Amino acid sequence: MRILVPALLALSAPFLGGCGHAPGDPPNPILRPSTVTDFTALYSQNCAACHGANGQNGPAIDLANPEYQALVDDATLRKWISGGMPGTEMPAFCQSHGGMLTDAQVNALIAGMRKEWLKANAFGAAAPPYAQAQAGDANRGAQSYRARCAGCHEPTRQQVTSADYLSLVADQTLRSIIIAGRPDIGQPDWRHDGPVGNATTALSTQEVDDIVTYLGSLRNVASGQAASSAQGGR
Repeated sequence: MRILVPALLALSAPFLGGCGHAPGDPPNPILRPSTVTDFTALYSQNCAACHGANGQNGPAIDLANPEYQALVDDATLRKWISGGMPGTEMPAFCQSHGGMLTDAQVNALIAGMRKEWLKANAFGAAAPPYAQAQAGDANRGAQSYRARCAGCHEPTRQQVTSADYLSLVADQTLRSIIIAGRPDIGQPDWRHDGPVGNATTALSTQEVDDIVTYLGSLRNVASGQAASSAQGGR
């Protein structure tokens, strides 16, 4: 018996040494969701459904657009990811705002977007600013829209003057798309946004302000409030 027990222990030692946990138990250490900081994993689980599997071709803004990445700064990305964007379907993701992600995971998403999709000199020209500094003129905006946008949007593309559409889209989203475009769906940026006469000229900052103000004036406020209430006021 004294010989048998040491022999059994010797035979079982390689199996015990090669297994970090008992059969049927989870691996050790257990990987918790809050510890995941891999960009691909975080993006696919939290962003791809709206922004597209590779940052493109989703119902929401084209995050893989280098011009959008050049337009928006880290602080603004962190603000929208963490707390959501009022007036849109974008919810809050950070735990401090009721979401599921840690600050480190939000930072990992931003760093991953920058690494994957930001390109140097994406604009090649000075773009209008991301945020609108002052209110535009809706009447001028209506004229600019008819001259620069309606030729494409009215007959074929998204009817951006639809109150139902505008109730789901914030002014800042409209502005971002006008400036940076959406190459994934063929929407040009502010430099090529519609013909003037026989040439295409860039929209001025004032024209961008006016068009956003005009589109905002068409928004169905009641419809937007209903959509916001249905999502818990986000």
